[in-house]
Amino acid sequence: MNNSTDLKQQIMDIAREAGSIMLSAHDIEKTQSEKAGDFNLVTEYDVAVQTFLIKKLKELLPEASFIGEEAGLDSHKPLEDGYTFVIDPIDGTSNFIHGMMISVISICLLKDGKGYIGVVYNPYNGEMFHAEKGKGAFVNDRKISARTDGLEHNLLSFGTSPYHRNEEHYFKGTFETLERLFPKCLDLRRLGSAALDICYIAAGRTGLFFELILQPYDYAAASVIVEEAGGVITDMNGDPIRFDIPVSILAGGPECYREFFET
Repeated sequence: MNNSTDLKQQIMDIAREAGSIMLSAHDIEKTQSEKAGDFNLVTEYDVAVQTFLIKKLKELLPEASFIGEEAGLDSHKPLEDGYTFVIDPIDGTSNFIHGMMISVISICLLKDGKGYIGVVYNPYNGEMFHAEKGKGAFVNDRKISARTDGLEHNLLSFGTSPYHRNEEHYFKGTFETLERLFPKCLDLRRLGSAALDICYIAAGRTGLFFELILQPYDYAAASVIVEEAGGVITDMNGDPIRFDIPVSILAGGPECYREFFET
């Protein structure tokens, strides 16, 4: 295998190539269909991007297994054994369908079950968030850092767990949490892409993000990036995140994260 720096750069190059598929999209609404779960949409472009990613990443790292959003991906060995790619071909599919231009390609490489390399690419504005464990976090060529001040100086971002909106725990829990936190923060934001929400924490654009349930491919890559930027990411109980099952997610700068549990 190439050295890790070359590996990260090659993953970034693959993400950028995959972004051209998103940029070429047209008549997107005509290609959409529903998956299991409420309002859980997929387009032909999600499938095309994932097919491209699998092909290119397999060529890059043949020994790796894969976990991804669209059908047909299975890890063939335990996550703790070797390399696993966790990919989301288009995070923010609803945004993609409605022309919001807030959708990203998310690629995480796990090494022995731990986040090793994270790449999150927004082809609409060319921002490439990337990190390698122990080597810092970047957007394009600029090093980034999570904010260190408290909620009163920061924007709060959140997800609504839309695929579980008919489950009372998630619906009520989301808005009860917002009601508790809103008086303490500067304002609210909802991007519609969890991967990008977490990367914005890493870049210091927002101070805190939460969502009551997410799949590993939604947060895996961004988790590497936010931790390398000095931020914190756990589930909403403060326990370590997992990559084998859906969990709640809480990410933030260290002070905002601490205040979440005190508010």
